Amino acid sequence: MTTKKQAKANAARKQHAYEGRIAAKQRHRERVIRITAIVLTVALVLGGGLAVLLAAMHANRTSDAGAAAASSTPTPSASDDYGVTVASGWAASPAPPDPSYAADRTWDATIATNQGDLELTLDGKDAPQAVASFVKLAEDGFFDGTQCHRLTTAGIYVLQCGDPRGDGTGGPAYRFGPVENAPGDDVYPAGTVAMARASGDGSSMGSQFFIVYQDSTIPADQAGGYTVLGHLTSGTDKVGRVAEAGTITGDTDGPPAMSVIVNEVSVS
Repeated sequence: MTTKKQAKANAARKQHAYEGRIAAKQRHRERVIRITAIVLTVALVLGGGLAVLLAAMHANRTSDAGAAAASSTPTPSASDDYGVTVASGWAASPAPPDPSYAADRTWDATIATNQGDLELTLDGKDAPQAVASFVKLAEDGFFDGTQCHRLTTAGIYVLQCGDPRGDGTGGPAYRFGPVENAPGDDVYPAGTVAMARASGDGSSMGSQFFIVYQDSTIPADQAGGYTVLGHLTSGTDKVGRVAEAGTITGDTDGPPAMSVIVNEVSVS
């Protein structure tokens, strides 16, 4: 059993590693910008430079416009190529827990994080497969020490967690579907806890979930909406404070600047 002291030490190590990765990405971005500036300057000096410069500016505008269009309707996406990260337990199983394990009842859960506890109820009646998976992974300690890797602050308002890799590509060996208990009007009220999945693939759910901290309309796609497995009963304000701090890059979609590390998830 991990002690609170060990949990804090693990959280500190993860935060240090996380900040190192972000800093490395920022340095790489700055190098690319410097090299691009040098290349454009040389092209301008050596001849034909104006045409090259205008073409580059147009390409950048086109790229930026495409990125803006893509980010204007973000979705709580998850990779459909999860990799197993443990050698035993349900995460290593090729098949998810049976939905009957959710026992057709409401579960109480606590997500203990470095930003405070998040209390929630899980709906085992209307989302039995998702709840069965969440409960078994929690009981196995799968979420312990993981980092909430994604925050969106425009279009939709969610904090995404549950990935042991911390980059949106991690999860158990299994995936499950189809979508359960999605709202018919595509509206996810603040406090909603739902499953992330790959776009257009209702059978791509694993361990990643998202917490809605402000009412959000998330359009359904060809696979449907997003499985709502529960709702926060306490802690929405804590997620809201994380959202107020924004992302570490200043973008509207990215890793949260105020890191959220899950120390433990308990269910009863």
